[in-house]
Amino acid sequence: MQAFGLLGGTFDPIHYGHLRLAEELAETLGLDTVRFLLAGQPPHRGHPAAVASDRLAMVRLAIAGNPRFVVDQHEVHQTGPCYMVDTLTTLRAEVGAATPIVLFMGADAFTGLTAWHEWSRLFDLAHLAVARRPGDGGEDWQARLPAGLADEFAARLAPDTGILRASPAGRIVLNTVTQLDIAASRIRALLAAGREPRYLLPDAVLGYINQNRLYR
Repeated sequence: MQAFGLLGGTFDPIHYGHLRLAEELAETLGLDTVRFLLAGQPPHRGHPAAVASDRLAMVRLAIAGNPRFVVDQHEVHQTGPCYMVDTLTTLRAEVGAATPIVLFMGADAFTGLTAWHEWSRLFDLAHLAVARRPGDGGEDWQARLPAGLADEFAARLAPDTGILRASPAGRIVLNTVTQLDIAASRIRALLAAGREPRYLLPDAVLGYINQNRLYR
């Protein structure tokens, strides 16, 4: 059965942290494709610094050459707040009830999941793959989960990654991924200060940024 991962973000700009996380999770979970879901207007943060067309172009440049990576444009051109539960509902209608969908997120994002719009419905629509990083708190991380989320975590934690391909949604899997301490905000700050962000993001993306004078 075909299964795909979904990595959402503003990708403002996309960098090696995004790409490596997607590659490692896709390989570990045995996914056929990973969709890079560009956010239009995230409900919990301000407007992206780069316009949608520029962010879309940068993602396309970054994933070129990796046949497993594709761009998903369900959100990027929307002008109002985009909620993941709505996007997943649309995707589920498109791919059918049986296709496994795996939503990627970092451990910090998962800890704050109860602030997401209709967060409990996410489990009806997709699996959640939570990316842990070495040294991010160990067992203390689980202890910090809000009560309702802690209950869901305990009930839905998958004993192995193979179960994600056997069902379309509803399970949580934890994976430890390579620590790459790269942030888009840091890249934007370097560019604004006239400093060099080379080796934090693909050369093709940096070339596009310089050519179009983004983040200056």
